Amino acid sequence: MAQICVLVAGVMLCSLPACSLARNLPEIQSLENKEILRLLRHMKRTPLHSCLKDRRDFKLPWERDNIAQNQTAQGPCSYHQMLQQIFHLFSTEHSHAAWDNTSLNKLLSSLDLSLHQLEQTEEGNLDCPFWGTAVREYFQAIHLYLKEKEYSPCAWEVVRVETTKRLSLMKPLKWKS
Repeated sequence: MAQICVLVAGVMLCSLPACSLARNLPEIQSLENKEILRLLRHMKRTPLHSCLKDRRDFKLPWERDNIAQNQTAQGPCSYHQMLQQIFHLFSTEHSHAAWDNTSLNKLLSSLDLSLHQLEQTEEGNLDCPFWGTAVREYFQAIHLYLKEKEYSPCAWEVVRVETTKRLSLMKPLKWKS
């Protein structure tokens, strides 16, 4: 009888959000990723064709040959780094001046929720030397570009499209524990 109680207690414990989140993290992140992408697409304000002259290659760090190995080994961290940098980018004063506040607040809220859930499920195990440096350098180039373009509507549109495209590459993987 005691063994049955322990078994039932274990099943009940794993039905809690924290346990089910950890087990289904890639699926949950996939849904969250789709929502963030949807929100980014919804923010479009400037016709992209009018901003073609402002396009820039930001030297995407995960086009390197060894990226698959790094992303598999550091999957949760790479996703966390990307979300964290997008949150930082769109939470600036310049971003609030450029975008519709309702759309921007929805995006920031979705990013914050995703970051919080990832941090909860990974319990602080989000250290990744390769990704940390590469993603920060990538977003530093984006920040410098915006400053250089004086935070123009076209510059923000280029950044919105760039961020949307790159985040779409961050498909949650079956990560190593």
